[in-house]
Amino acid sequence: MDTSNHCNMSVLFEQLGLSGDIVQINRFLKEHRLFENQRIEQADYWTPSQAAFLQQAIAEDSDWAEIVDHLDAALRH
Repeated sequence: MDTSNHCNMSVLFEQLGLSGDIVQINRFLKEHRLFENQRIEQADYWTPSQAAFLQQAIAEDSDWAEIVDHLDAALRH
């Protein structure tokens, strides 16, 4: 796992194997949503490895947890 600065959405998207480009991130956020009681890792648009990474980040309260929480909130608006 990458141990560099985890402070922004671009870095998280790159860690998930997605484009870190702000235009691509905004497109992803427009095209994907979470249901009210759905955990972020349960969304059907994640690969198994992406879902595992997100679940682990939250469960272990890792350095990634805060930005994963921001992603979760962005997928709910």
